[in-house]
Order: sequence, then C-alpha cells, then structure tokens
Amino acid sequence: MTDGTATSTATTAERTATSTAASGPVADPAVRELRRFNRFYTNLIGALDYGRHLYTPYTLTEARVLYEVANRPQVDAADLRVSLSLDAGYLSRLLGKFEDRELITRGRSDRDPRRQRITLTEGGRDAAGLLEERSQEAAGSLLERLPDADRERLTASMRTIRALLGEDTRPGEDGAGTDGAADGTPQESSTGSAPAVTLRTTRPGDLGWMVERNAALYAAEYGFDLRYEALVARIVAEYAEGFDPRWDRTWIAELAGERVGAVMCVRDARPGVARLRLLLVEPGARGHGVGRRLVGACVEFAREAGYGELVLWTNSVLGAARRIYQRAGFELAAEEPHRSFGQDLVGQDWRLTLA
Repeated sequence: MTDGTATSTATTAERTATSTAASGPVADPAVRELRRFNRFYTNLIGALDYGRHLYTPYTLTEARVLYEVANRPQVDAADLRVSLSLDAGYLSRLLGKFEDRELITRGRSDRDPRRQRITLTEGGRDAAGLLEERSQEAAGSLLERLPDADRERLTASMRTIRALLGEDTRPGEDGAGTDGAADGTPQESSTGSAPAVTLRTTRPGDLGWMVERNAALYAAEYGFDLRYEALVARIVAEYAEGFDPRWDRTWIAELAGERVGAVMCVRDARPGVARLRLLLVEPGARGHGVGRRLVGACVEFAREAGYGELVLWTNSVLGAARRIYQRAGFELAAEEPHRSFGQDLVGQDWRLTLA
C-alpha cells in the first residue's frame, strides 16, 4: 500500500529540487533586496533621462563632464578621467565633440605642461547652467510630493547607503609611494556642499604622521602588532632617503583642513614598474571618496612618469581597499597565506598595466 501523502510530498520535493537546480543557487535575502532596489532606482533615474526628459542634446556622461568642468576652479583632462572613471580614448573623443561645438577650449595645464587644461567657453557655461537648472527641477519633482518628515528619512537613508557602501570604509593597504615636492600645493578639490577633499604633496612632518596613523589604525581595526609599525617606518625611511621627484610621489588628503589620508607611489626593484604603498583613510573621512581619489592620483602619476606597470601588495582582509583597486583597473596576480603582524593573513599581489 502506497502512502499518497508521502508520495505527494516526495514528488513535490523532487520538483522543487529540479526547479532549484535549473534556476541556480538561492540568493541571500540581502542580495535579493539589494538587486531589487537597484532595479527600482535604475528605473527611477531613467525618469530623469538627460536627453528625453530634460530636453537637452546631451547624454548623461556628457552632462557629468560639463558639470565637473563647470564646478571645479581648475580641471585637467586627466582629472576628469580619474574622477568620472572614463576611458581615455572615449573622453578624448567626447572633449573633441565639445570643442567642435565651441563648448570648451583645451590648453596647456599650469600644473603640468604635459596635461590639458579644460575650460568652458561662454556657450559652455550657458549649457552647463541650463543642465543644472533642469536637473534641479527634475530631481525636485521626485521629492515635492513627500512630506518634510519623509524627505528627511529619505535623505538620511541615502547618506547611510553612501557611508556603508562607499569606497572608504576601511583604512587601506600596504603599498608605497612618495611625492618629494614639499611645497604642499593643493592638487585637486572636490565640489558640492560637503567639505572639500584636497590632495597635496608632502610637507615636513607628513611622513611621520603616516607612520603614526598607519600603526594606530591597523592595531585598532585589525589587531596588527608592533611589527607592522616597524614595517611602515622602514618603508617611509627608505622613501625619504632615496626620493627622486621624477619617479616618486606621496599625496596627503585633507578634509576641512585636516589630514585624513595618504598614499605613496615609488619605484619598484624591477625596471619600469612602480609600486603603490601605504594607502590610508581616516575613519571619520570614509564615504567622501578619499581612497578613490588617492589611488587615482597614484595611477595618473605612474602613467605620466612613464612606468609600464603599477603593482601593490595587500591582504585579503582589506575588502574596501580591494574594491578601490579593482575599480581603478588592478587585477589580482597572486595570493598566498602568511602569518605576519601577529595575525593569520592572505597576502595578495595586484597589478595594473599602464602602457
């Protein structure tokens, strides 16, 4: 005698198993929710399409470039490529189109004669102003139906998302690089109502600060012992003793006038290879794009100095730093378990081809 319930249950289980196998592994609920939100937000932003709904002849990328040039006191083509994560060839074609339309002019940069300074013409300023006005109106239309309390909840939630999923949620990685010119001239500045993030070269005392902050942060967040501080001190000392401004560079990031991050780019032992070292972002500055901008500056310097490859060594526990490297184009070359600084770690070698 067959138990019909058992048979029915077994058949249902088989169908479920078959269906699951065919459709792939069941996603984590948090992953499903993130993807659902991504689809919703993408469709929502589609309602603000720059070409159709703002009645402008510019694509979203073109509008972003115009916005950056209009809202930064000085901007070079290399700055745009790094800050907007654009392919160099694509950006060059886009700028050529703007030049044909008499929206911009291109000239030699005051900071580096090898760079192109991008400046808006009067027509370009008018176009950027119109885009800004219509973008404000379109974004405002999404919020106008919300009561004040709900608006605050929404904006607070957006700030939370940026803080939690931003690129600067952990201190950084090993790496090494330096700057040499000790004039401390600001090199880049962000825009908007938030405090400005500025990158500059080193001043007296900056290298000592890097040793102190690396040691303190890695001890607090990863439990690294004194041997890590000793390693950082050796890296910094070697940089200072062998510094050559043609090949080495260090950047200090400042937020509201305070030091909040650093990175080095130095010569590797192999000819034609540069090494990124000691990327650091202070906890209070994470979520402002500091790490992304420091790595971008390092990549740009290495490329313009004529290096063919930029490499770095880090550990797998530094997840936020790895995401920055991946977004900058680095690829994982090798990894190996090791015990260092009082911890069991997995070391990773990353590289970026520059030629």
